[in-house]
Amino acid sequence: MFSRHLLGWYQRSKRDLPWRKTGDPYKIWISEIMLQQTTVNAVIPYYKRWLEIFPDVKALARARLQTVLKTWQGLGYYERARNLCTAAKIFVNKYEGKIPAEYEKLEKIPGFGPYTTAAVLSLAFNKPHPVLDANVRRVMMRILGIHGEANGHHDQSILAELQTIISIKSSGSFNQALMELGALICKARNPLCLLCPVQPFCRAFKRGEQEIIPKPKKRAYRRVEAVVGIIEKDGRFLIQKRPATGLLAGLWEFPGGKVKRGETREKAVAREIREELGAEVAQATFLVKVNHSYTQFQVNLYAYA
Repeated sequence: MFSRHLLGWYQRSKRDLPWRKTGDPYKIWISEIMLQQTTVNAVIPYYKRWLEIFPDVKALARARLQTVLKTWQGLGYYERARNLCTAAKIFVNKYEGKIPAEYEKLEKIPGFGPYTTAAVLSLAFNKPHPVLDANVRRVMMRILGIHGEANGHHDQSILAELQTIISIKSSGSFNQALMELGALICKARNPLCLLCPVQPFCRAFKRGEQEIIPKPKKRAYRRVEAVVGIIEKDGRFLIQKRPATGLLAGLWEFPGGKVKRGETREKAVAREIREELGAEVAQATFLVKVNHSYTQFQVNLYAYA
């Protein structure tokens, strides 16, 4: 039986991760949100620090948004942190500080998409809801022998199959085991098929087609040149808050912006300071260049004193 092979391997081989040592729905929820778009090793120190500052739903609901965003700093995709704040307040005001165990209630909460809802319900409440992330999608495409890119086009058929094979008694462990299998064995490139516990069920292996999923197309980054002004007085530095919507909404920054076509960086600094602060730049001295990548673009950022 597929689930028996998978769960036996998981019990022997699973990584020792802090969120696997708890059944607390709050702690499981926090880990699942942090793990979205972020590697396991990067999340661990953030997760431990977060729980020291916000040990439960009520502590998070009481916290100021700026405190939460500061604690989140470095994890990126800050909308996740804002949704955590909003959701925590709903849990306190509507559900007495508890995370509901019903799919219909949970899916209406900000930040609870299909994956997060299924993950929290299965891992915290052992409800038989299959999860579908990048690792699970890749594993199941190989198991089912589905050719094509690992995107959402095949999710409906994958979820239908998962509903038939998920362990009813151990749905949380089943979901974690599938994700773990994708992370450790059924890797994107060079999968370790000879070590795979569910190899007998894998159509791709039987056909010798382990690499049925093509490499993802190389992402085309848009390059942006930007400048910021570092304005200091008596050991204090001027920062300003970004707009409430858009990229990095509500976060704090040094004044500045994009360099326009045909404009020198020095003129760009002066223009941005004039537009944003209503002040004239008497002198701008180059300090440092910083390169930073976002999801869709790369920034060459030049800082001036």
